[in-house]
Amino acid sequence: MSAAYRFSMRVYWEDTDAAGIVFYANYLKFFERARSEWLRSLGFEQEALRRDAGIAFVVAETAVRYRHPARLDDLLSVSVDVIHLGQASLEIGQQARRADELLAEATIRIGCIELGTFRPCRIPNDIRDSLPT
Repeated sequence: MSAAYRFSMRVYWEDTDAAGIVFYANYLKFFERARSEWLRSLGFEQEALRRDAGIAFVVAETAVRYRHPARLDDLLSVSVDVIHLGQASLEIGQQARRADELLAEATIRIGCIELGTFRPCRIPNDIRDSLPT
């Protein structure tokens, strides 16, 4: 199950350290932004899921490998690939690239929870049906 979604973004001053290199933790923000836009591209907004369905997607686990630094003003392409679709969770593969150069890659497990109880719940069928197979 894989059909990469790509999100383009620019590296701003606020993303970098004093040397103009992206601070390592900011890659997690880049990956989060790409996942949010990916979900939006499928027709689902996180605020509407919270408000209307009482659910949210939360990060349960991350593994990130850093290969090369991104720098101030770089244009990045951040991808989202579904690696595994479970009943209440997704395993997502993500990469941050500058042109063809791989800068960082991650595997991120996302869980679906009921906001009232914070317990895992089944990913809604309309979302499951919209995911690439």
